[in-house]
Amino acid sequence: MTTHPPIIGLGMACLDILIRLKDMPTWERGARLNAMAIEGGGPVATALVAAARLGVPTGFVGTYGSDRLGQIKLQTLLEHGLDVSRALQRPGPDDQVVLVHVHAETGERVFSGTHYAQRRPLTPDELDREYLTAADYLHLDGMHADAALEAARWMHEAGKTVMLDGSATRGPVSEKMRALVGAADILICGTGFGPALTGLSDLWDAGAAILEMGPRIVVQTEGKDGSYTVTRDERFHVPTFDVDVVDTTGAGDVFHGAYLVGLLHGWDLHTVAVFSTAVSALKCTQLSGRRGIPTYEETLAFLRQRGVFIG
Repeated sequence: MTTHPPIIGLGMACLDILIRLKDMPTWERGARLNAMAIEGGGPVATALVAAARLGVPTGFVGTYGSDRLGQIKLQTLLEHGLDVSRALQRPGPDDQVVLVHVHAETGERVFSGTHYAQRRPLTPDELDREYLTAADYLHLDGMHADAALEAARWMHEAGKTVMLDGSATRGPVSEKMRALVGAADILICGTGFGPALTGLSDLWDAGAAILEMGPRIVVQTEGKDGSYTVTRDERFHVPTFDVDVVDTTGAGDVFHGAYLVGLLHGWDLHTVAVFSTAVSALKCTQLSGRRGIPTYEETLAFLRQRGVFIG
């Protein structure tokens, strides 16, 4: 008898082609590469891989292409044990392939995506309602927005929980993303998202304002500055851990997956945030968004070495 995944993600799965280098190439000259990797990526997919690596079964709902890149992308999900039985193949080239330039000295990165991204999103009638609502948590990233909004409604009708990834942004938040914020129980967002959503520059004020939009937990991740959590009952900051950073790709996505695992363990929110921060830090010690994701025991050992005891 197959155990139904307690965490289902509906959103983006990418194929990341990563290049680590000190200087960016130009049209006049190339660049010497320090390292290369081809790995799976994408906000929802990487969060699910993180949760699976930490010992929790997960399922992915999304799309993949019929070309070789699409097949490689699917394989990157299968090799981590994700249930992809509700992932749908779209004919033609995969539309979620990303070239990632990683700075060799800082680990910061620049993304270049295909011009035909999200060419044909999932529609609500392509979803399996029974499959989705059997999970405890549904994780969204804004892709397949109409289907995601319907799935969130189904989860609430079933008394389940929806978490939304609000990616870091320097621009405005779309109306569809605002609708998903209103449909989320937990919003974990990157740098710039909270201020762009609310018009407030102070993170605590932005978090409090987002609570009025629907979520009951708001976590704003700020890279090296750690994370800021706001609920109606508490607010706190969790700093990052000092590690040798190789690549920050997927750090936020991994944080999200670890956060869901912490919630499933029933920990208080501060403990969940500390655990998630540790998982994200360990990920950053290797190239690619997934290669460095630790196991549950590796994370606890990392924390114990720093005088933090949970689990």
